[in-house]
Amino acid sequence: MIRSRRQLLSSSFVIAGAATSSLVALTARAQTPPVKLRIGFMLPYTGTFAQLGVAIENGFHLGLKELGGKIGGREIEFFKVDDESDPAKAIENANKLVQRDKVDVLVGSVHSGVQLGIQKVARESGVLSIIPTAALHAATRSLCAPNVFRTSYTSYQQTYALGSALLAKGLKKVVWISWKYTAGEEMLEGFKEGFVPKGGVITKELWAPFPSVEFQALLTEIAALKPDAVACFFAGAGAAKFMKDYAASGLKNKIPLYGAGTLTEGTLEAAGAAAEGVVTTMHYSDALDTPKNKAFRLAYAKMFKMQPDVYAVQGYDTAYLLAKGAAAVDGDFSKKAALYKAMETAVIDSPRGKWKMSPSHNVVQDIYLRQVKNGENKVLGLAIKGLADPGTGCKMG
Repeated sequence: MIRSRRQLLSSSFVIAGAATSSLVALTARAQTPPVKLRIGFMLPYTGTFAQLGVAIENGFHLGLKELGGKIGGREIEFFKVDDESDPAKAIENANKLVQRDKVDVLVGSVHSGVQLGIQKVARESGVLSIIPTAALHAATRSLCAPNVFRTSYTSYQQTYALGSALLAKGLKKVVWISWKYTAGEEMLEGFKEGFVPKGGVITKELWAPFPSVEFQALLTEIAALKPDAVACFFAGAGAAKFMKDYAASGLKNKIPLYGAGTLTEGTLEAAGAAAEGVVTTMHYSDALDTPKNKAFRLAYAKMFKMQPDVYAVQGYDTAYLLAKGAAAVDGDFSKKAALYKAMETAVIDSPRGKWKMSPSHNVVQDIYLRQVKNGENKVLGLAIKGLADPGTGCKMG
């Protein structure tokens, strides 16, 4: 069949047009920005732990700013839920982020009871979950999971070294006081492991219901018991209230107060003179004399017009750990095995000092001995180098 010149020209235009359309489509696809990475914060924004939640989020945003505002080449869309430090609402709140908001990453929380709910949702849904504070053992022990990582510490790490500090001062008979909930009980467990086998004696365990700040009856009992020292776990606004009440009761100058590091983190301004002299063990100190910590503290102060604490550090490190994983998969979070492997093997240059992950996805880190002097947590020395949680019962799979 012989085609006319007009038909040939018409066919040429059709072919050329189709080719051009295909090229435009390919170019458009190449230039389409990647879908935003959806990050959910499930943190306390009200109640005794509110300032901790704000510090974690602030630290994350500072890290993100230093990373150029993107993670794995993707811009970020944030979703927030106030967990109210209420374990009863934990599963419902976590599901809001996972099922309703379809987050790629769930960051939370502070309260160990709340974290149990998050852990259940994370294990069932498979969503990547990063714990920026909650210290409950199960998260990186019996309930560990390939998609769950912690950037803070376990209860064991906070208090194991505390016993050695007390015994070194000749303080062998101690009263323990804390809130009666998961974190308080586990902090005591860690303290016992580091204190009792070396000759320490816990003369009595005293408990307040969480989040009560009515301590007077318990302080009266401490005065009657006359121990060598008091060891404790409190955090947030409740910690500041405890230290003020301890001083007001007249115990401060009679019985030395020791505690898990959370006692004096973010609470020194509120506690004032009542915090002076308190000794704690912690994986961070605002007074760490390193270039990284100095730069972090300056940047945080400029960005938020306040001083950072350990919770800000943990939020900051969460951003960097996530970025390490995302970079290894070019932002493609469907490549879970490679994403988790990169996070497992990451070395994070943190304000607290360089750290890495343990096989159970908990931080291996130095623990410092600190004392409050002139309104600041001063480092007395290194309590334990590179302390890892034992990860008892963790089976990844």
